[in-house]
Formats: sequence, structure tokens, C-alpha cells
Amino acid sequence: MKFVPLFVRILLIFIAASSLVTPVRVDAAPRKGQPAPNFTVISTTGQSISPNNYHDHVLILDFFATWCQPCRQSIPHLVEMNRKYGKQGLQILGLSVDGDGDKMVKAFSDDLRINYPVAVAGDQVTVDFGVRSVPIMFLIDKKGEIVEIYRGYTSDMGRSIDQAIRRLLAER
Repeated sequence: MKFVPLFVRILLIFIAASSLVTPVRVDAAPRKGQPAPNFTVISTTGQSISPNNYHDHVLILDFFATWCQPCRQSIPHLVEMNRKYGKQGLQILGLSVDGDGDKMVKAFSDDLRINYPVAVAGDQVTVDFGVRSVPIMFLIDKKGEIVEIYRGYTSDMGRSIDQAIRRLLAER
């Protein structure tokens, strides 16, 4: 009978000690109304990209994966929105969460005829944006604040994104 209480005490000591050694990681995903986290990525064409590239533009950050079926459905809509609103001030940046590198993402981008910059997001960017699943899109206004976060993709969501973009582009 003395073994169980001793075992429990040792287990509790182990848990307490490991919590002191293990760093506490708080993934505080940004929310609507907050500034978008700062980041720097290198596009598949070798261009360094940061939020500073998009000052005074409406920006969609699209986190996707090459293997993700809903991502394959949302990307043609983003391509069309870029054609439709690109000259009016909309910018789109595709951020792949794939770990296989630029070559695969570049081939995917070419295959889907993506007409906006694409980069591999990297671990820190996905953590900073609280990305746990894809697709997830962050709609960012001209001041750099997150206006909306879209998780997943449906045609209704596509219409909602379109309306939000028109409204944001009309703002001065």
C-alpha cells in the first residue's frame, strides 16, 4: 500500500519539474481588429516579402497546402479576384504550409496558374498567425489591421470575401 502513494508523489514531482523545464508556448492567434503580425518570407521567384510591401493596399493572406482540396477550390477564386481588383489596390499573398520546399510549391502555383506571389510560410509565420488548419485567409485593410478571418472555403464565403474587398477598396 505504501508503493502507490510513493509512486503518486514521484509522478507529481516529475510533472512539476518537467513544467519548469519545458518552455510555455502560448499561440495567441491574431484576431479581427488587431494589427497583422510582422513577417518576412521569400517568394518562389526569390523576392523578399513583408507587410511593408503592401502598405496602403488591401491584402489577403492565404495560408494553403498543395494537398488540401478546399485550398484547390479557393485558389481559382483568389486568382479571379486578383484579376478583378488588382489594379484597384487588392494584393494577395499565398503562403504555403508545405514543408517540401519551393520547387513543389512553385510547380503547384504554375499548375493552378496562380497570378499573385506565393511563398513557403515557415514555422514561425504559421505560429504567429495561429494557423492550425488550411485554408485560412486573413483579410487585412490598408492600415495593416485584420478585418476578417476566413477558415475553410465555400462559394458563400467567396461571395462574402468579394463584398468585403469592394467595401475596403472604397475606403480612403
